[in-house]
Amino acid sequence: MDHEFYSDVIAAGSLAVALELTAARLGLDITVVPDDSDETATIAAPAPGREPLVIYIEDGWRFFGVDGWSRGLAMIAGGTADLGDIVRAGVAWGRGESLPAMRELLPWLEYGELAEAADRNPADAVDVAWRQLKERAQEEADGFPEFGAAVEAAYVRPRLRQLLPFTSMWRLGFRPSVGHVLGPAVVIVPGRGSGTYRVQRTLDRKGADDLIAEVGSAAEAAALAEAHVPADLGPAVFGPDEP
Repeated sequence: MDHEFYSDVIAAGSLAVALELTAARLGLDITVVPDDSDETATIAAPAPGREPLVIYIEDGWRFFGVDGWSRGLAMIAGGTADLGDIVRAGVAWGRGESLPAMRELLPWLEYGELAEAADRNPADAVDVAWRQLKERAQEEADGFPEFGAAVEAAYVRPRLRQLLPFTSMWRLGFRPSVGHVLGPAVVIVPGRGSGTYRVQRTLDRKGADDLIAEVGSAAEAAALAEAHVPADLGPAVFGPDEP
């Protein structure tokens, strides 16, 4: 740590202790969890689903950063030179304040549209994820039309539409939960330039046992994928607090 920027942290002995001292000065109650480094720490978050708020410092200037995760989703980030504001962020995060409320209190905090939706409820997160996916498919319309066709065909299938869509290396998957999950319910793999679509049980690209079928249109693939969504899945729910 550079004494020019972090004299208070150095005097305290570690970031964790500096956070505790700052909270005491402000009359705020936090539980700081130290780790192996004097330059990082976490603030416990009692609110259901929220993981401890990660606090870190950067070199070369005075900057305390935060990363907040919930059920495996990156929810909130940002940073400030004010250690008191970091403590305030830890308090608000730990008691379950909404992301907009946190940013109103601390304007340097940042979060994305999907995170804000997931912070409200799973259905809103599913809606946002589908819209973002459709926008991405439109952007790729010229270079990979098969991908866009798969997205559009899946979107009109009710049982797929209620799951959380995601992509991995152009494979289109559908998850039964928002956040931590064991795996997708089903996967569509469009073939670039081939006109074929693989429907699979997982993201595995090679396993023969994973293949459900290979068909000649996006509509067929979406119908087949929907038919192989387990009957007890959907609408998407919050995933477990831990994987």
